[in-house]
Amino acid sequence: MNPVRLLIVLVAAVSAIGLAVVMQRALGGKPAAASPSMASAPVAGKPMTQVLVAKHDLAIGARLTGDDVTWQAWPTEAVNAAFITNGAAQPEPVGAAKAKAVVTNAANEMIGGVDPAKAVEGAIVRDPILTGEPITPRKIVRGGDGGYLSVVLAPGKRAMSVPVTSETAVGGFILPGDRVDVLQTRDTVAPDTEGGSSKVVIAETILQNVRVLALDQSTAAEKDAKSIVAATATIEVSPSDAEALTRAKATGPVTLALRAYTDLGGPSGAVGPIAQKAQAEAVIRVNRGGQTTNISVRP
Repeated sequence: MNPVRLLIVLVAAVSAIGLAVVMQRALGGKPAAASPSMASAPVAGKPMTQVLVAKHDLAIGARLTGDDVTWQAWPTEAVNAAFITNGAAQPEPVGAAKAKAVVTNAANEMIGGVDPAKAVEGAIVRDPILTGEPITPRKIVRGGDGGYLSVVLAPGKRAMSVPVTSETAVGGFILPGDRVDVLQTRDTVAPDTEGGSSKVVIAETILQNVRVLALDQSTAAEKDAKSIVAATATIEVSPSDAEALTRAKATGPVTLALRAYTDLGGPSGAVGPIAQKAQAEAVIRVNRGGQTTNISVRP
């Protein structure tokens, strides 16, 4: 081809391309998108599972509603078997491997296919639950699982109620969850120095360091409440303490004495003659070779 003609063809081609670019910009066009091979690869992430958590702090005895719980994304690999989940893991982003298995656990099996958020509605809180803490079956009591007191009682303990007034319950400053001593007062007759007799009032501690479960029907104080004036107080006692408390109530009025928060780690239960009697009943006499040995048995 003639060199002059070839040069004219090249100049025309360059001019055509330049004219096309100018026209595209004048008309508001956008540059062509990059090919898929040039697009940045998506960032792979960990699979997440929706876990049922508390929206706010939940106190013992609170009855759950839909406003108390919410779903929160939780790393699937960190989901505990006791958590209540939506039953499936969210798939990983495009370009990463899909989650291998569906998360199932004992909590979901207990729900029986019902939406967990609805299944816990109306349940009673057994142990305190903090904001954002996962809801677990161990910390709540659902309908059909028994009454509130029967599940909050420690193993082997009993619940008993005693009549109280503002005067015998520290002016109403005793609240559910506090620890108290139970005192009894009774009248008796004692000889005096002149050979006669006189009336004497005896006061003694019957039980020490026992937990208050409820005041009337309140298992927790209302928000910001500092006192509850009630007619009855329900306390947690052992079977033998229940017998001692019943005898005390039959022979005289009882009074509750509030214990300091720093004094909650001491022994709990019957004290004084009642405790001595219980200890005496726990002594085994062993006769060996004509010699008798007393062995004290403690639970």
